Amino acid sequence: MELYLNATSPYARLVRIVLLEKGLADAVTLKWCDPWADDAELLKANPAGRIPALLTEEGTTLSESMLIAVYLDGVSPNKPMIAQDSLGEVLHLAGLGQNLIDAAFNTVIARKHYGKEIDASELGQRRSRAMQRLLKQLDGELGEEQQSSTINLGHIATAVALDYLAFRLPEVNWKEEYPQLQSWHAGLSARKSFQQTAFG
Repeated sequence: MELYLNATSPYARLVRIVLLEKGLADAVTLKWCDPWADDAELLKANPAGRIPALLTEEGTTLSESMLIAVYLDGVSPNKPMIAQDSLGEVLHLAGLGQNLIDAAFNTVIARKHYGKEIDASELGQRRSRAMQRLLKQLDGELGEEQQSSTINLGHIATAVALDYLAFRLPEVNWKEEYPQLQSWHAGLSARKSFQQTAFG
């Protein structure tokens, strides 16, 4: 398999963590690329020009991080990332994490192209409010959760989102505002899969 990615995409990092947790890292060749440069190989794998994109052993191309994660979960016999006995809970948390990634990522991209003043726009303010609501809900749901040896797709999406906020939008300062959520995050980010894929 081949995975098209870069080092700063939270979406690509989510997939890389799933690869490591599922024991599939050795089965995938990482194809580092710049999605903003209309890389020809990336566009062949995903005409939208977005990362990550996965080329499977069968020659099928997959896009969108969550869909790639679902595929990888299905092709590895290792402990599932999306357990059927907790399907709703896992997908609920994965959705919260994905939404937080989206709000943060779109803020970063908007600033890159239009400057930080774009934050004052209607869309910029909407993204900011969404991030605050999501952080508050995640703190309520995960702040008192006990760490366990098991990890699921919802945990990964949420932890990647929190890391991305700290990496790209440190002014959000979620660690000080939500110390219990920080404690939950610290336990998860100590895993080897998170250490090996850290931003920066």
